[in-house]
Amino acid sequence: MKRILLMVITNLFHVPWWLHQIDKMGRDPVRYSEEERYHYLRKRLRRIIRRGRVKVVTCGVENLPKTNGFILFPNHQGLFDMLAIIQSCPKPLGVVIKKEAAEWILVKQVVRLLEGIPMDRSDVRGSMEIIKEMASQVKKGRNFVIFPEGTRSRNGNEILDFKAGTFKSAVKAGCPIIPVALIDSFRPFDLASIKKETVQVHFLKAIYPEQYMGMKTVEIAELVHGRIQKEIKKYC
Repeated sequence: MKRILLMVITNLFHVPWWLHQIDKMGRDPVRYSEEERYHYLRKRLRRIIRRGRVKVVTCGVENLPKTNGFILFPNHQGLFDMLAIIQSCPKPLGVVIKKEAAEWILVKQVVRLLEGIPMDRSDVRGSMEIIKEMASQVKKGRNFVIFPEGTRSRNGNEILDFKAGTFKSAVKAGCPIIPVALIDSFRPFDLASIKKETVQVHFLKAIYPEQYMGMKTVEIAELVHGRIQKEIKKYC
């Protein structure tokens, strides 16, 4: 909470205008392309993160596919995760986010800007429809982020089991799967401090359809989980 207040206070005179612009651009996706909207947001976040005394270290950008139409599968540590991912990823991203969070002020406008998809985790049938919708959009060339743990880990850099159902989106889309290891992403907002923090974002080697086709989604989940876990253990 202290760092969130610091970010707000140090950008106090800019936030109203930024929010206005984000809201305007998000409501008019025909006038503002996905690239324009995404890069406007990235530029604002870069300043907010810097003034919040957080450094984001990015590794493995070269592992992102050259063409669009992929899905990032990161571990989930907290509210700072998407800030770190957006700052680190140069390619526009949509996000699947839990329905209750999608209604928060600021988050709501950003989700609309990114053409994100809210998901009600308690509605199993509805969740599967969201998975299908995301797969359809990925087939058309959009990129997405979805957190396969389903909820954030409360144990620092330890990760929870991955839900196999989230990987149906990649299977249906026949797209590259990008495991993403987030390290210390919980620290900026979970610790009651405003001292300098460093968050790491590691884009791991893509898993292409020819590598996972024929595998069960449970097996894919275990594969991605294992790669992320191994990367985190190198640094923790």
